[in-house]
This record gives sequence, C-alpha cells and structure tokens, in this order.
Amino acid sequence: MVKAQKKSVKAGKLVNTEHVNRVIRNYKQERWVHNSKRLGKEDSLSVWYSVEELEEFLAKVKDHGGDGIKLYFGAYDTEHAPQPLYEGRQTVVFVATKEKQSGKGLINKDVYINEGKGTTILAYNSGKLCPPMCTNDDGFGIGITIIDKGESGIIVA
Repeated sequence: MVKAQKKSVKAGKLVNTEHVNRVIRNYKQERWVHNSKRLGKEDSLSVWYSVEELEEFLAKVKDHGGDGIKLYFGAYDTEHAPQPLYEGRQTVVFVATKEKQSGKGLINKDVYINEGKGTTILAYNSGKLCPPMCTNDDGFGIGITIIDKGESGIIVA
C-alpha cells in the first residue's frame, strides 16, 4: 500500500541580517515612532518566547489537527494586559490554523477547540515585551534608528 504524503506548504523563508535590519528600521520609522508618540511612551519593538513554550504550543496545534500558525498583531488594553507596564503596547498573538478548501480556493482557517465550557480559539499570547521588559540591548541592537524629538532631544532605538 502506498500512502500519499501531504505536500508541505511554506510561506516564509530564512533571511539574513541585512533583511532583518531593513524591515525593523522601516517599521521603526513608519510605525513605531507614531505609535510611541500617540501612547506617550515607547511602544514594544519585540516579543520574546522560549523555544520550549513555542514547541508546546506547536504540539497542541498538531494534536488538534492544525497545520499552520497565523501571527496577529494586537495591542493590550487596560483590562486585559498581563501586567500594567504592557497597557497600550502592541503584542503578537499566535493562532492555530488548518488549511481548508473553500469556494475561493485554499484558506487557512482558525482552529477552535472545545474546552468543556464551550468552544474557544486555539491561540497563544503574553510573551515578554521589549520595551518595557528589555534586558541588555534586547531589540535595540538591530535596525538602529535615531529619532529627533525636537526640543525633547533624540532617542536611539
């Protein structure tokens, strides 16, 4: 008996330092400066997760039939921030997906699971934001940007 293997679908690729510096620098100049000004404090530039917790989440995704992850950008409000320093800052949320055929072709549909009290999306959040939870040069050594704040001075980020 010959078992057909599912073709692996890849949306991303490995990139180099130059690429990382460029997209982070673009983000800082086009989005981060404006977000930080609107917030009245530096917005987050990165979110950190351990390999172990990501592997645990990926295992759960696979256990529930998922075959991919969507990475949503979000922002914490006062009521749902894991800690007060995170209020207003941006974050990322990992959402499990499963490829499905639809009238419009293949789509990556969010995975929902039954948790006893009802159905909920299979998702992961609450990583370590930088800022404010930076250690050493977390988030500031790549894509460095100098921001002129006029009379308020400059920021190197």
